[in-house]
Amino acid sequence: MRIVVMVSGSGTNLQAVLDAVREGRIDVEIAAVGADKPCRGLERAEAAGIETFVVAPREHPDRARWNRALERAVAAHAPDRVLFAGFMRIVDAAFVEAFSGRIINTHPSLLPSFPGAHAVRDALAHGVKVTGVTVHEVVADVDAGPILAQAAVPVLPGDTEEELHERIKTAERALLVDTLGALAREGALRDAR
Repeated sequence: MRIVVMVSGSGTNLQAVLDAVREGRIDVEIAAVGADKPCRGLERAEAAGIETFVVAPREHPDRARWNRALERAVAAHAPDRVLFAGFMRIVDAAFVEAFSGRIINTHPSLLPSFPGAHAVRDALAHGVKVTGVTVHEVVADVDAGPILAQAAVPVLPGDTEEELHERIKTAERALLVDTLGALAREGALRDAR
C-alpha cells in the first residue's frame, strides 16, 4: 500500500509508521511526507530518505487555492491512501472528494465523543472515566468519517490534560500502525479491532 503522510508537528505518529515499515511489521511504502510548514516531522522523513514537500497556506492567496495546491502535491505521488498524522489543517470538501475513502486520520477520543481540537480537555471536563483514540476515514465534516479502529485509554484520578494526552498518544501510535497494517493486508476496512 502506497501512502503519502501529512504532518504539521513533531512527527511521532510518522516515526511509529517509519519504524514499523523499516522493521517489516507492515507492508506500506511511504511515497512522500508533506506538511503545511517546516517541522520536525519533515526532518524525520528526510532522515529516513523519504521525499518531502511543503504547501504553506501563507503562499496562496486564499484557502481554496491552497487546497488545490495541496491536492496536486499529494496526487503527484499517486497514493493508495493519504494519512493525516498530526496534520493540523482542515482540508476542504473538494480535497476530500479527490481522495474519497482514502484519507485516514487519528483523533484523541473515542469518536463520536469529543470531536474537535480540544478532545482531551473536553473529556476531562466531562469527567469521563475512559477516553481513547480513533482512527477514521476523513469526510467533509470534521471528525465525522467512518471509524476504522478505536482503542480505550483510562482516565486516571488526578490526570492533567498533558498526562492523559501522552497516554493517548502512546495508544494512538500502536493503533495507527495496526490499522495501516490491516489496510495493507485487507484493502477496505471498517474495524481493525
